[in-house]
Order: sequence, then C-alpha cells, then structure tokens
Amino acid sequence: MPLHLVKLCVGCDSIADLEDWIRERLAKRPKGSSREHAHVTRMVPKRADELLAGGSLYWVIRGEVACRQTLLRVEPFVDGEGVGRCRLVLAPEVVPVVPRPYRAFQGWRYLAAGEAPADLDRAAPGTQAMPEEMRRELRTLGLL
Repeated sequence: MPLHLVKLCVGCDSIADLEDWIRERLAKRPKGSSREHAHVTRMVPKRADELLAGGSLYWVIRGEVACRQTLLRVEPFVDGEGVGRCRLVLAPEVVPVVPRPYRAFQGWRYLAAGEAPADLDRAAPGTQAMPEEMRRELRTLGLL
C-alpha cells in the first residue's frame, strides 16, 4: 500500500484556485517542456520509496483535505543559497477527494493509504461536476 503526504495549500481558497495556479505556472514554461508540476519544500521525506509506490500529495484547503495530486518523483537539491530543499514532482491533474477536516500544521505529514480520503467522483458519482461552493454548502446542511 502506498504512503501519502498531506500539506497545507497556502494562498488558495479553493480547488479552482490551485488549478489556476498550476495552469499559470505551466503556461510560463517553454513549449515542449514537461507538463509535470513541482512543489518545493524544505525537508526531504525519509520514506520516499513508499511515497513513490503510488502515493499522492493531499492538499488542505480552508481547513479540509480537499484534493490530491499524484506524486511522480522526490528530488532533493541545494538551492542557490546553499540550503537543502526538496522538489515534489506532481502530476498536473488535481483530483477532488471526499473532504475531511484537518487542523493547520507546518511542513507536511505522512498519511497512510487506509486513512486517505476517497476520490470524490468514486465516493459520490457526479458530485465532482458541482461547483465547489455548492458541495461545501450541501455538506454543511448534511445533504452530501
């Protein structure tokens, strides 16, 4: 079973914000370059082999685990100032998941496969097509 990461999506208020940010970053790349999306973090996961066996990065948006991106590679590097960092290379597709409350934290956390929320379209077919605010309101009312 794969291992996953959970990370706060700072600066995004919705899945659409994250998708827009990824699209903007990919659009700035030269034509013909990779369609992979990378997120740079300070620490290198020590369990990278487990993460790369089918793991994803789950994003926490507005206090909920809201979506995920498949992890493709973990690339440690040293930046221009000599500080060790890690590039988490992700598939550009953002997959909404069944939202789950998650408290704020620093850095990232491991998430066991059995604890990971299911993809939204698998758990509730058709709901992924709904606007995110509508899904949030329906959950608040206990209808979803």
